Amino acid sequence: MANSEAKTARAEWGTRFGFLMAMVGAMVGAGNIWRFPFVMGDNGGGAFIVAFLVLLFVLAVPGLMAEVALGRYTNKGIVGAFRDVTGRGGMVGFGVVVLMVNIALMSYYSPVIGWTLYYAVHSLLFTFTAPGFEAGAFMDDMFENGLLVVGLHTVVMAAIAGVLALGIREGVERIVVYAVPALVISLVVMTVRGLTLPGASEGLAFTFGIQWEYLTYSDTWIAALGQALFSTGLGWGIAMTIGSYLREYDDVPLGGGVFTAIGESSVGILAALAIFPIVFAVGAEPNAGPGLAFVSLVQVFPEIPLGGLVGILFFVGFFLATFTSGLLITEVGVTTVAEETRFDRTQTVLGVCGGIWLLGIPSAYDVAILDYLDFVFANWGLPLATLMIIGIIGWVMGPKRLRLLAVNQNAGIYVGRWWDPVIKYVIPAVMIFIMGYFAYDNFGTAEMYGGMAVLVGFPIIGYVLMSLVSRRDARSEATKVPGGDD
Repeated sequence: MANSEAKTARAEWGTRFGFLMAMVGAMVGAGNIWRFPFVMGDNGGGAFIVAFLVLLFVLAVPGLMAEVALGRYTNKGIVGAFRDVTGRGGMVGFGVVVLMVNIALMSYYSPVIGWTLYYAVHSLLFTFTAPGFEAGAFMDDMFENGLLVVGLHTVVMAAIAGVLALGIREGVERIVVYAVPALVISLVVMTVRGLTLPGASEGLAFTFGIQWEYLTYSDTWIAALGQALFSTGLGWGIAMTIGSYLREYDDVPLGGGVFTAIGESSVGILAALAIFPIVFAVGAEPNAGPGLAFVSLVQVFPEIPLGGLVGILFFVGFFLATFTSGLLITEVGVTTVAEETRFDRTQTVLGVCGGIWLLGIPSAYDVAILDYLDFVFANWGLPLATLMIIGIIGWVMGPKRLRLLAVNQNAGIYVGRWWDPVIKYVIPAVMIFIMGYFAYDNFGTAEMYGGMAVLVGFPIIGYVLMSLVSRRDARSEATKVPGGDD
């Protein structure tokens, strides 16, 4: 292959700060700025934070360490990493499952980024503080205008393609090292502004006051578990891909696990601190559900001094969070396809982004399709992908081997033997429980049938596909002339 030499020269993160910002930027997105506050509002405020932090550090952090470590150990994308662990054959197809889930998730996440872009632009135009503005009607009009959202989806994917085409250091790293700090600064300024409003203390009490009875409710723990998985991106293949670009002396437990969890959870709590004091100050409902950011909070801006500027801070920060996540989600497919094909990076970026754009058109055009796909892939596809990654590490490679060879290499925080059973038994058991729970809870629904199709169909497709590829490669090797050119 003509460009084989270029393919073997693998990029690396230029700085440790760039790696850390990539991890946080990938994990901090709509799950933190939009989803965390309203799920928290529905599940007892401070009690939800307690449950979330417990599950975050017990399950998500060990899982993130495993993903990052496998990426660094193999220095490969998803399919290449699975091949290094399992050898050639059908089991490599379980890596293809992760890739398919990742692309499916990004296809409907891109329109969500488009929503935040639309709101960010209108915040800069001070639309939300204009006389006669109606927040509910504004959101409904956006959703009903399918061509508008398709256009936003197109702009988002074009921008992502432009950044990714520049590469890891010149593209992704240059964006995240500025975007993530800018997001944090915008939330801090918004928090300070909200805390100066009369009545903001009620928002603080709601955020940090613990209603202990909520910790006895199963719904609180299930919601916290879903948030921990969704907001950290465990199982998306993101952490593995980011880890594959690590330098030899970078710290996996500290950077890929603990720092990411602290940064990710801090932004979620900071978003709640930015939102709830303002919401309580004007008497709005904290448990307004998914409409908290797009409707309830927007209605608040005209009621507070400098509300237009607060709106800019929130929605520009919101867009930065979703855009950086979109970059790293898409990079998973770009890295894997570039390694597995003869295409160069620019060709791969155009192909992957073009494919995601095409798959995302239905979700952009009709929000009902987006809701359906989100339910199917968030509740079944994502746990399945997590199970594929953790299963390969726990049951094929072995967690002890990975811990000794990659997790604790140059580690500032030593990870002991407790990590092995968590990876091998606890996380898979939780994933199976999640899938079983949602199958039981949604038995007989269209969403359940969609979930079953993903759970059964994706592994079969991946296994058969890579079995065929393995046989083709074996025949190709057998027909090569000894000493001849490839």
